[in-house]
Amino acid sequence: MVTRRTFLGSAAMAPAFSAVAPSDRVNIACVGMGRQGMAVMMDLLARPDVHITAVCDCNRQSKDYAEYSPNALLNAERKLLGAGHENWGADLASPGSVQLTSTFKTSLGAAGRDPARRLVEAYYAARAGKDKYAGCAAYADFRELLDKEKGVDAVYVATPDHWHAAISIAAMKRGKHVLCQKPMAHSVGESRRMADVARDTKVATSVTVNNPSSAATKLIKQWIDAGEIGPVREVHNWSSRPYWPQGVPRPTGEEKIPEGLDWNLWLGPAPERPFHHAYLPFVWRGWCDFGCGSFGDMGCYSFAGIFEILGLEPPVAVESSTSEPFAETYPKASIVHMDFARSTGPLRLSWYDGGLMPPRPAGLKPEDDRLFRRGGEGIIYVGTKGLIVAGFNGQNARLYPERPGMTASAPERGGGIDTAVATWIEACKGAQPGPARFERQAPASEAFLLGCLAQRFPGERMQWDAPSKRLTASEAARALIDPPWRGSWGV
Repeated sequence: MVTRRTFLGSAAMAPAFSAVAPSDRVNIACVGMGRQGMAVMMDLLARPDVHITAVCDCNRQSKDYAEYSPNALLNAERKLLGAGHENWGADLASPGSVQLTSTFKTSLGAAGRDPARRLVEAYYAARAGKDKYAGCAAYADFRELLDKEKGVDAVYVATPDHWHAAISIAAMKRGKHVLCQKPMAHSVGESRRMADVARDTKVATSVTVNNPSSAATKLIKQWIDAGEIGPVREVHNWSSRPYWPQGVPRPTGEEKIPEGLDWNLWLGPAPERPFHHAYLPFVWRGWCDFGCGSFGDMGCYSFAGIFEILGLEPPVAVESSTSEPFAETYPKASIVHMDFARSTGPLRLSWYDGGLMPPRPAGLKPEDDRLFRRGGEGIIYVGTKGLIVAGFNGQNARLYPERPGMTASAPERGGGIDTAVATWIEACKGAQPGPARFERQAPASEAFLLGCLAQRFPGERMQWDAPSKRLTASEAARALIDPPWRGSWGV
């Protein structure tokens, strides 16, 4: 593993990074500069042991990226830049909001490779006390970036899901460390290949999930390992997602490709189709060719904790019941059941989304009862002697029946990916890899990806033999375990 690289760049252009030596900084290229890519890039920029050398996105710039409050991206950028930048980027201000569904209205913000480069250069200029900084390259194609940016140590991948594997694998094969946005992959085959390449290349990898190392996960594992609720027989996990469109047909016709967007490159390994605003930005999550729906968006978090707590391997069977199915989008609501074979006895893990929830246990305290109200999200571990009820990521866990003195501490603060990112940065510099690495997260990813597959074939019970990658199911379902990539986009 390459643990140190000499910082490339002239002394005249080098920003003032506190007391961190250039040889101790990790040079990172960011690929996929949408809302999530910009948000995490800002976290990376703020670290003195990181230097952003290049950004990449097939979209030059647009103001149609979903954000969670008016001007959220621009306000965060100004806060990062600090005093004197209160009016920075006025031309990037939100053009307004859009009603994506009957229940979800979102503000729109500016993103793309040009706004990303502009922010990086403004940040490093401000840190160096200069008017300008011109040391960040911008690319439309990640392949050109990997060919030209020889000084890059690591790559952050924040594209739509269907690009995660191709970019991550290409970077790892070049000896680059990789931080990948959740979900790790778009299919079971991709997840396996990513883990295999990470194992072979020995680079530092991580998915942006913090649950494997959270205090909430450690506490629940401690209770279960101590036998407080007896052997676990059921787990129920529910999410209020999706709040983007799902359960819709393909739009008819096509729309004009926006200026600055390379639509063919955005599609990449996905099947070709005409451009339409029904697919991007943000709304791609509900389309089977591009995203993993609500299960992939949220199950990657909760399953990372569940698998850590219970030491699970992939399930042996999976089945679903859903709202009206559509050929190309995930359902609006579903229940997915997964069966696991364990030495301590069988386990059934059930996933609920779109407002569906498990039966409410009797005798819940008011604090836990709220998890079952509209918009609530949570998890229940059912053992032979009792229950553990907690928030979606295991926070605020409570034992039933209650035990004197055994309550969860106050929820952790500081965001959901801080530990995963920090651990990955240290691993890039030679430290031990963290529990969010690709090899460790592949079984959990495989499980929820099988769940995503089951959502597309409601009522069909599928048997899964993980060692042989054999799915006993319809031919149509088997074809989606590892679907081919389009054209020459594969690596």
